Amino acid sequence: MENKVMKFYSKAGNNIILRAIPGHFATSHSHINYYVDMTGLKTRRSEAAAVGKAFVQRLPIETVVDTVCCLDGCEVIGAYVAEELERGNFPSMNMHNTVYVVTPEFNMNNQMIFRDNLVGSIRNKNIILLLATTTTGMTLRRSLECIDYYGGKIQAIFSVFSAVKAINGIPVQSMFDTSDIPGYQAYEVHNCPFCKNKQKLDAMVNGYGYSKL
Repeated sequence: MENKVMKFYSKAGNNIILRAIPGHFATSHSHINYYVDMTGLKTRRSEAAAVGKAFVQRLPIETVVDTVCCLDGCEVIGAYVAEELERGNFPSMNMHNTVYVVTPEFNMNNQMIFRDNLVGSIRNKNIILLLATTTTGMTLRRSLECIDYYGGKIQAIFSVFSAVKAINGIPVQSMFDTSDIPGYQAYEVHNCPFCKNKQKLDAMVNGYGYSKL
């Protein structure tokens, strides 16, 4: 798969590079014709810092942010988002004058939860939700429901790549969208043209990576 990698550069800066691999892939909710590889953007310091800075530049300066809630292994980017927020003197209600960076847990029933020791960083806090990829929006909806359950208030949604423009009336801010990847498509599992043509899956994928089949 690696020899098929295509590179796309963000308008926000040449150091923000999206890597995509064409093929037949299955997510938890759909089949897609490109695997969007976030490895470099999530693990390389310079790329993660560039993404964090670019996201924060899109926020109105009066936006109140107490917590960055990270999914898909985006904690490194989340830390740079928090650093940029503090550097830009964005308002916060936290008594320590710093921004929390947290990650929810998935229990054995695949439910998204926060343990008691982390609830204080969610309840009554102003939250940025940060994801690597948003394909159908189903994981995003679950995340919003979880944060609402624990009493958090969403101020913005950041997704490095998103095929969704908005969810529940909240815009999804992204570095890349489907217009950046020529011919990108997501299909319902029962309506996938690759499956109808008996083309085998190349890999199972999610925001953390891929597993070849």
